[in-house]
Amino acid sequence: MSAQSVTAGDNQPAQVSYLMESSREGERLRQQERANPSAERLLQAGLCAGQRVVDLGCGAGAVMPAILDIVGPGGSVTGVDASADRVVEARRLIEGVPNAEAIVGAFPSTGLPEASFYFSWSQFVFEYLPQPELALREMIRVTRPGGTVAVADVDGLGLSFWPRPPVVEEGLAVLMQGLSALGFDFFIGRKLYTLFREAGLREVSVHLSSLYVSAGANERLIADYAQRFEVLKPVAIKVFGDARRYDDFASAYLDLLADSDALKYAVVLTVAGRRER
Repeated sequence: MSAQSVTAGDNQPAQVSYLMESSREGERLRQQERANPSAERLLQAGLCAGQRVVDLGCGAGAVMPAILDIVGPGGSVTGVDASADRVVEARRLIEGVPNAEAIVGAFPSTGLPEASFYFSWSQFVFEYLPQPELALREMIRVTRPGGTVAVADVDGLGLSFWPRPPVVEEGLAVLMQGLSALGFDFFIGRKLYTLFREAGLREVSVHLSSLYVSAGANERLIADYAQRFEVLKPVAIKVFGDARRYDDFASAYLDLLADSDALKYAVVLTVAGRRER
């Protein structure tokens, strides 16, 4: 998802930029999907053949082929993203597929018809939302009664590793404080169950899976984080106070990812619930 809405006072939504936005973001997400396919999470959430699905925050459409594989020709998927550029990428990915489409729309008001999908899905979006409850409310609105709302997101992204060099430990504390102030939630995964219950969803289930487990060096993961650090640099320099301090932290973190004696991992929580009415 490349832009989201937050409340700027008097309940008026204001647009903010997706922290990871870049011309290479679509390819990074496709590589992430290839390395860690979403199919298992979709099945855990209850996706079945023949269902009409909406993928909210679809980005460049990386998960849409997995959805199509499961729903088959009797189902369909509508990808929705706030970035027109990402939607163009998604449309290229599904070109010629009659039961798939990608359109522009953003939380918390997508403009989609009420109760129009049997399965509403959002992956790796809620972490960027200062008010995820508004996004969940919108997902429920577009889901038909008896249908499923499902969100998959990380918990503690980038925080689970050993050993813990002081420059990395200290840098993470600074980065977390700065990004949290911008609305990014490092621990959204563990909060989803409560959000679902408070929103009135029923039969709420929780499934834990890995985003990555790297015992030793992992070239894809190194490239992924190198891009993250590069894209975040304009924001991070303000948080760290100067470019050299941030560069030292980013370099040390990448060295950790390349360390053959270090363990790095991240988890995903997939939460699904049924709209009762």
